[in-house]
Amino acid sequence: MRRSLAILLRREGYAVTEAADGRAALERLGADVHDLVIADLRMEPVSGLELLAQVKRAAPDVEVIVMTAYGTIETAVEAMKLGAFDFITKPFQAEEILLRVRNALDRRRLAGEVSRLRAEVSSAFGIEGILGASAAMQEILRALPRIAQTDSTVLLTGESGTGKELVARALHAASRRARGPFVSVNCAALPEQLLENELFGHVRGAFTGALAARKGLLEEAHLGTFFLDEIGEAPLAIQAKLLRVLEDRTLRRLGDNRPVPIDVRIVAATNRDLDEAVRARTFREDLLHRLNVIRIHLPPLRERIEDVPLLARHFLTLHCRRLGRRLDGLSPAALDLLTAYDFPGNVRELSNVIEQAVALAPGPLVEPADLPARLRQPRAAPRRPVPAEAPSPRETLGATEQAQLLEALRRENWNVSRAAARLGISRNTLRYRMEKYGLRPPA
Repeated sequence: MRRSLAILLRREGYAVTEAADGRAALERLGADVHDLVIADLRMEPVSGLELLAQVKRAAPDVEVIVMTAYGTIETAVEAMKLGAFDFITKPFQAEEILLRVRNALDRRRLAGEVSRLRAEVSSAFGIEGILGASAAMQEILRALPRIAQTDSTVLLTGESGTGKELVARALHAASRRARGPFVSVNCAALPEQLLENELFGHVRGAFTGALAARKGLLEEAHLGTFFLDEIGEAPLAIQAKLLRVLEDRTLRRLGDNRPVPIDVRIVAATNRDLDEAVRARTFREDLLHRLNVIRIHLPPLRERIEDVPLLARHFLTLHCRRLGRRLDGLSPAALDLLTAYDFPGNVRELSNVIEQAVALAPGPLVEPADLPARLRQPRAAPRRPVPAEAPSPRETLGATEQAQLLEALRRENWNVSRAAARLGISRNTLRYRMEKYGLRPPA
């Protein structure tokens, strides 16, 4: 039977290793890599079930088909409990065994693809995928692994485009829930009735057109992470229902009074000042307390100018690969323009700027002419009204900083590098401050 089966499989193009008994099979399995084991049930001195158990302990991803002439339901159940892919009784037809072999190898291949894709997703959305050399970003990156290992609710704050969803995905990828789903919803993108249905689902007949029951997105995120983007835009009625989810870890579908237990980790994000929204009575104070267990503030790009070159080179590599272009990098003049710009759209705007440059640059370097016109236009110094009364502390601080910058630049004959060294800041930070205050060398 073994030899006949080996001949059949080789004719189908499979590479086959034979073993006369269970002990010999274990030796061959340890000496080479195999995708599938077909084992008889009754063997001495190692039975088929013993072989199955040892294979699954040593190499869980190897599929096993057990065959026997003494098939019983109890034996089949025991084999499946031990991790067998299939159980087949002798005698069998050639097409029957070939079909089961194909199915087993297809599952092995799909499992490998899933593992590979999970690794790619983890690399793309993991903590290591968040770039930042600035002190503010380094502090966040040091804290993220510890936060990820908890199930505490996280509130991400910061301007639009600072990477809040990327941080939410990184928390999920580094958590014990990484194998579970990551589900997100943008609270500002849907009207109230549709948002409620998307979040909580409904039962049949809950409203006109509800012909069948439907799970909500919160249920779909069971055992995973649920990301509430733009939570500050959620209507007050939705906020009340979300509060119940956070307090009881249960939800109620539309039209149903029965609570549905869920196990999800909530991560919320907003670009609004929620404390101000609470004072304006547009956001529930009790919900803010529930969300604000761990707060992470993502600084705007203009406050971490030293991260711009790092991010720009990352986006250059990313967009070159996606657009099929080959560029060597960014010229020093192009980098100077990027670091002098304040990026109101933050990291998202920087990515778009680099994508445009990759698409238009003739090569081999991205030059200033390849960047959008708004980056190349000189900006006038910001106009500040003369206060009628004594200046505020913020204005006094700004005037003091401006005076210190100007003094250092004059002492170093407007050499930016030496002036930055005198002030103890980076060259890019000094350039940003010069643009902020409109400081220019004399003609």
